Amino acid sequence: MTNENNHLHRRDLLKAASYFATGLAVSQLASCTPKKQAADTNTGTDSADGNSQQPNQEPVKIGLVAALTGESALSGEAITRGLKVAIDEVNAAGVLGGRPLELVSRDDESDPAKGVTAARELIEQEDVAVVFGGLDSPVSLAMLPVFQELTTPYMGVWAAATNITQNDFKPNYAFRVSANDNLVDKFLLQHAQDKYQVSKVGLILINNPWGESNQKGFEEWSKTFGMQISGIEKFNEEDTDVTPQLTRLKNSGAEALMLVANAAPAAQVMRSLTRINWDVPIVSHWGISGGRFPELAGDLASQVEFVQTYSFFGSQSPTGQKVLQALNNKFQLKGPSEILAPVGTANAYDALMLTAKAIDQAGSVEGAKLQAAFENLPQYKGLIKTYDRPFTADNHDALTEDDYIMVHWQGNKIVPV
Repeated sequence: MTNENNHLHRRDLLKAASYFATGLAVSQLASCTPKKQAADTNTGTDSADGNSQQPNQEPVKIGLVAALTGESALSGEAITRGLKVAIDEVNAAGVLGGRPLELVSRDDESDPAKGVTAARELIEQEDVAVVFGGLDSPVSLAMLPVFQELTTPYMGVWAAATNITQNDFKPNYAFRVSANDNLVDKFLLQHAQDKYQVSKVGLILINNPWGESNQKGFEEWSKTFGMQISGIEKFNEEDTDVTPQLTRLKNSGAEALMLVANAAPAAQVMRSLTRINWDVPIVSHWGISGGRFPELAGDLASQVEFVQTYSFFGSQSPTGQKVLQALNNKFQLKGPSEILAPVGTANAYDALMLTAKAIDQAGSVEGAKLQAAFENLPQYKGLIKTYDRPFTADNHDALTEDDYIMVHWQGNKIVPV
């Protein structure tokens, strides 16, 4: 039996079980997702915002597994906002002849095991057509086998680990409208060399698969730029003192630090730098934009320059103006300075619009047909850029280094450098 048949058979069994509610196993399964939780996490009411929604049309469900609580909750909220604005726009006409999109969200709490459980639940119980992923690369990597087994496309809109999309699965169900670590590492080293004229950099990396992904990229591209990596240090999420690692990097002669971590642990790096009185350029991946970095790092936050894929500041394209106005209207914002983690919002918006086009092109929500449709999308003028066949059989990353920009914190605002 094929994976697709397994997937459909499993869905049929689960639906039958839920309809008749027989047996202890079904009762226990239902108790895992009480009605209140479903009401809290299922944002399907947003599908009603479109003016042309047809009430008799069964909605097409889109899943989201992201950090909705905890230290990285800002990232999950930013992604959710981007998805909701895009869903409102799509639902003015619907997909597949008028069916509305409906968002069903689950909180992974930045925990890979919870992400796996959530992904399987969304596919097997909620019948989502596509699952969107959040900030954490370890979570996305852990979920990949689920998407392959259940032949359901994954759409990454933040997690950047290179091997999320460059994996060994055939066919590959993982797609991404986000950064790719390998290209980000090249971009960051280029920035450090051009702006600070450095020849020796130190790596300070979170100790998880995301940190490992970036270590490989930095080591590869440093040779291209003729730069020396003077030292490589790692630290854990729960570490409150990183002075030993930073002291070793300082003694190694590092002229700049390449930082890879999410907001809370990265703030500990900044605090530890003050303890050893080391004033050194910090060039960072974008994990610091997904949490309370300015609050946790204080005045030091503005010293860090980091990568993004979009800024709502400055002159905007017609699509940018439209999305900015929709965000302001829907979430009562006063302008681009109040957009939470703009990279999550922008990536999610474009990814959802591409997903809607893939559904219409496939003429179906069947996983294998959607996977093929993603690899053959027509041109789309999006928010971040105009996408000319964004995905192919050999490349499931829609963005390149040409789509990256450097930014920094200015108070609580993320503004271009």
